[in-house]
Amino acid sequence: MNNMMFQQISEMNAIRQFRAPSTTTGNSPFQSLFSDFIQEEMGKMNVKLNPHQRNMDLFLHPIAKLEIDKLEQLQSVTSGTVKPLKETGNSRVDTYKQWINDAAQKYNLDPKLIVAVIKHESNFNPSATSRAGAGGLMQLMPATARSLGVTNVYDPQQNIEGGAKYLRQMLNRYNGDTRLALAAYNAGPGNVDKYGGIPPFRETQNYVPKVMNTFLNA
Repeated sequence: MNNMMFQQISEMNAIRQFRAPSTTTGNSPFQSLFSDFIQEEMGKMNVKLNPHQRNMDLFLHPIAKLEIDKLEQLQSVTSGTVKPLKETGNSRVDTYKQWINDAAQKYNLDPKLIVAVIKHESNFNPSATSRAGAGGLMQLMPATARSLGVTNVYDPQQNIEGGAKYLRQMLNRYNGDTRLALAAYNAGPGNVDKYGGIPPFRETQNYVPKVMNTFLNA
């Protein structure tokens, strides 16, 4: 089977999957035959598939698969199905890994979202202080920190705990919309409510896509 044929069959299957009713459960006879056929052809080319790769999702168009993965990651922010952060090899992240995982589990967040916020708020500097007076890893304002029960914003564990709690509050407020939650984290929920979405502030307009990009590509 040449590459052109393989691509055509794969794309046909991708189209079939997108058109399939969402209520369908299990594999159809066509799915089973198609999967067997692909595995046999891949075997001829000396390509081995692990059990996960044998899933029909393997044969989605790469762009479609990427978008589905991103959607699933966004949904996982509120689903409680995310996996704990593992060793990344990045010392700045790994230093705070356990506290990030603890806070993520406590507040039902994807730890990668916490990492993304920390990166763009302080670049993992626990002593960072903004001109507005926000401090610590997740740059908590004094009044916000007090409302979250944080007594020392420069204590990494307390700061991560407080920042994660605040993210969860914003996600709840905006029905799980991660972009609006991040906009509120940056500009305050009052401004998000006032403008009915991401406020027209340059800082916030830049902040939200940057954090989202880091989160979705972590």
